[in-house]
Amino acid sequence: MKKPFRRLLGIVVGLISVSFIPAMAQATWQQPPEPIASMLDTPWYPGVIISPNHQWLVRLHRPALTPLAELAQPRLELAGLQLNPALRAPAQAYGFVGLTVQAIATGEQVDIALPQAAGIRNFRWSPTGNLLAFTLDEPTGVALWVADMTTAKAWQLTEPTLNNTYGAPCRWLANDAGLLCKMVPANLGPAPIAHAVPTGPRIEQNLGRTAPVRTYTNLLESPADEALFEHYLTSELARVDLQGDRIVLTAPQLIAAAAPSPDGQWILLRTIQRPFSYQVPARLFPKRISVLNQAGEEVYRVDDLPLADDIPVTFDSVRTGRRTTGWRSDRPATLYWIEALDGGDASAEVEYRDAVFQLSAPFQQPPEPLWQTQLRYNDILWGHDTLALGIEAWYDTRRVRVWQLNPETPAQPPTLLDDRDYQDRYNDPGQPMTTPGPYQRRVLMLSPDQQSLYLRGRGASPEGVYPFLDRWHLATQAKTRLWQAADPYYESVVALLNDDATQIITHRESTAETPNYWRHDLMTGEAIALTDFADPRPWYRDLVPQVIRYERADGVMLSATLYLPPGHDPATDGPLPTFLWAYPQEFKSRDAASQVTTAENAFRRPYAYDPRFLLTQGYAIVMGPTMPIIGEGDAEPNDTYVEQLTQSAEAVVNYLVEQGISRRDQLAIGGHSYGAFTAANLLAHTDLFQAGIANSGAYNRSLTPFGFQGEQRTFWDATDTYLTMSPFTHAAKINEPLLLIHGANDENAGTYPIQSERLYGAIKGLGGTVRWVELPLEGHGYESREAVGHVLWEMERWLATYLKQPERASPDTEQPAAIAP
Repeated sequence: MKKPFRRLLGIVVGLISVSFIPAMAQATWQQPPEPIASMLDTPWYPGVIISPNHQWLVRLHRPALTPLAELAQPRLELAGLQLNPALRAPAQAYGFVGLTVQAIATGEQVDIALPQAAGIRNFRWSPTGNLLAFTLDEPTGVALWVADMTTAKAWQLTEPTLNNTYGAPCRWLANDAGLLCKMVPANLGPAPIAHAVPTGPRIEQNLGRTAPVRTYTNLLESPADEALFEHYLTSELARVDLQGDRIVLTAPQLIAAAAPSPDGQWILLRTIQRPFSYQVPARLFPKRISVLNQAGEEVYRVDDLPLADDIPVTFDSVRTGRRTTGWRSDRPATLYWIEALDGGDASAEVEYRDAVFQLSAPFQQPPEPLWQTQLRYNDILWGHDTLALGIEAWYDTRRVRVWQLNPETPAQPPTLLDDRDYQDRYNDPGQPMTTPGPYQRRVLMLSPDQQSLYLRGRGASPEGVYPFLDRWHLATQAKTRLWQAADPYYESVVALLNDDATQIITHRESTAETPNYWRHDLMTGEAIALTDFADPRPWYRDLVPQVIRYERADGVMLSATLYLPPGHDPATDGPLPTFLWAYPQEFKSRDAASQVTTAENAFRRPYAYDPRFLLTQGYAIVMGPTMPIIGEGDAEPNDTYVEQLTQSAEAVVNYLVEQGISRRDQLAIGGHSYGAFTAANLLAHTDLFQAGIANSGAYNRSLTPFGFQGEQRTFWDATDTYLTMSPFTHAAKINEPLLLIHGANDENAGTYPIQSERLYGAIKGLGGTVRWVELPLEGHGYESREAVGHVLWEMERWLATYLKQPERASPDTEQPAAIAP
């Protein structure tokens, strides 16, 4: 729930605002036109999870759009978290409403009976893959359940006493022996009540220490917040067996995570420590990392990490100490962790950035160095004693490198397997496939001769996007193509059913076919459908998206996905009012920026407040017109942001007009978050568009002074860039109608609702045409059925007014008034 003072202040400010708005529009929720309204209430096809032993497929039945009443439940905003205090779980957490188990071999399906069909979350397969653990929301908390795939029967293991406030509440022990869970202590008592009268002022100070922090939301603000944070995150660690019996292992404490070792003999425990901070979220609070034995006793202190409120804002900077601690998945009980060698400061000039260490049970020997990275550590994929893949990356150069490591002989120099620009999708070799290893944890999947890995990739190329499966011989680095998707499908590999990769499961879709799962025999060519999900939006079945390509004035090749209403032919039917939905991206290479990575064969149906719903109202929709902001070499991309953004918009508009798709006087620009920022900038700096729609954006970059999006310099390092990029600075030049929409509880860093409020005030004060809609209870993305429907109503009404009926945009006609939520 909102802090009492802020809630009272919002009411007062709202009343003051209302009193000064002369012509208030209605403030009730509106429905979009048909068939959009009916589509919003149509069930979506299920989600799917496949067991690690590849014997079971579980369909996760999705709920309808959330009723606003669910968002109105009490909510606490603490240390970067939004919590439901009644459940001790994340506020507005997505939950499924039913489960169906299907045997992959036979196709037989059985619904799993549950006492209530809502709030099913936190799915975890057991090590053998025959049991599925999940949580079920009850009115007073979150309970642990387990379903047996062989019988399709589920049973409850705990009362609703799990603590799901921070991270996963439970992890499986080895050999399906039960689960390790964070439980609410029985004697915890009621939540603390804040004193109505403050005991003193809030005081913070900094005595010369350099401690820049990026913009964060929902931070602690008072000792009362600290007490609530401590109360709701306090747990005790317990071992719960499959009969529901439990053994408490630890005293109550702020448990962030607990992970059993692959052999089940040890527990890696992370706890949050004081002092807390009012400047950074919980993930940067002090942490204690320990190894416990089965009795819950500490046997090894990995590290005590201090408060990380002084991490440099430069991208790839990290906290100091032993970070990213985990268990090797290929060993019974071997820890690994990462330590920065550059003080965590990405701007430091050093030969090596990070060091990877390992230490095996019983944790009595000195840690063993495994690998030193020249770029920032990114990941390790474990194979076996003599094989692991180490991945390092660096933002400034967009470089990624993959190394073959020998964990048994760390002194052996690693072998470089891949070195490229990670934004170069055409040369992306794909991701290594994994499989359950000897301890039922994921390890690299090897060919029968143990000499090759398997890679699945997205398959972007100048000819289109066609996912693939390759065999990769490590010694020679030769790749053999085993399978690749082909027209008319966008199809990707989900699982390999045997180690010679002749039996695979894929996820297949096309522009007309709903995504479904298929089993393939690559030796015989036989393909069998495992699912047959219905199209939730059949109106779009005959719609054929088109990836269009065009050139920017500086020679950079661009692309976008064009959608026209089914049956519309610009050559015979003429141009349509056109809405472009954009989101720029920073690049360090013109070649990478020019690549086309949109899959033309993909199944595309609108959901929530997707602008493609507006196709039903006679608009052409252009999704994702690429607007790359390029800074090659030492150049900073954002120093020429406005120029490049303008050139990209001019290029797509020229293409649409020259092809007869659009008219120059019937174009609108829109976007969400950074796309909203883009829309406002294009209205300020061009006359290409007749209207704009900006959802949940940030418009004044001085409010995010320590970096934003792809900008890692501070406001004081690049003041001119920050000001030039801020639409707020150029509000006087926004002379086209702009619709601003924002969730009142936006939790996203940098996009506080005040961003829209202040831009609205600026444009209004300067005599512009602007509408500001604040959605009660909604966050950065909009979830409730009421809000989603209303947003689509607002968008369609705005475009109808200023694109379809541009004469209504004259100053002599009545304009839409502000809505007071």
